[in-house]
Amino acid sequence: MAYYRRFDYPAPDPIILARLTEQQREMQSRVILQKPDFDLKLIAGCDSSFIGEDQILSAFVLLTYPALELVEKVYHVGAVELPYIPGFLAFREAPNLLKAYEKLQQKPDLIMVDGHGISHPRRLGIATHLGIHINKPTMGVAKKVLVGKYKEPATSKGSISPLIYKDEIIANVLRTKDNVKPVFVSPGHFMDLETATTIAMACAIKHKLPEPTRLADHYAAVFKSEV
Repeated sequence: MAYYRRFDYPAPDPIILARLTEQQREMQSRVILQKPDFDLKLIAGCDSSFIGEDQILSAFVLLTYPALELVEKVYHVGAVELPYIPGFLAFREAPNLLKAYEKLQQKPDLIMVDGHGISHPRRLGIATHLGIHINKPTMGVAKKVLVGKYKEPATSKGSISPLIYKDEIIANVLRTKDNVKPVFVSPGHFMDLETATTIAMACAIKHKLPEPTRLADHYAAVFKSEV
């Protein structure tokens, strides 16, 4: 499946596009993909939801691992500072996510992001973007593919197939529940694909989405209804 542009948005300003592309290239050069060296006891999930075109709400949840008990939930509402530009959504979401992250009283050992890590046209999805800014291990669990091709994994829980882009495996297509659509798991920063996939599967206890991103999505909607 190919990356596509939303045609209900105007073409981006070429000057802004060039500036963001250069920033992505610089950040991409700093990405470290490796087996994480941590004792995973706290895992965070995060997600964002737009309130109209002018505001964004970002939520973080903090869970114990491997028990996945909820420890904290926080959110931050801020102004949207950048128009929608395909492939550069991280620049639109990250500033507010970082402000929500600062509100956590305890900091996680790993952040699971509702979105992509390196499974992105320039290997810099929101999970990778956040990892570089926070200097922490991150991974992405996305509901839809951005770039690359894959074969459907078997329909049973735990089945995996590689997502390939430019002759490189950039994510695993993971079936987290029998007979449901798969998710796309990719390393973000200070993370490798094997570990990210193992953790995503360990966190998918009842639902399609792993608990950190499922709860982040849930509480983003709850908080949005309250603001």
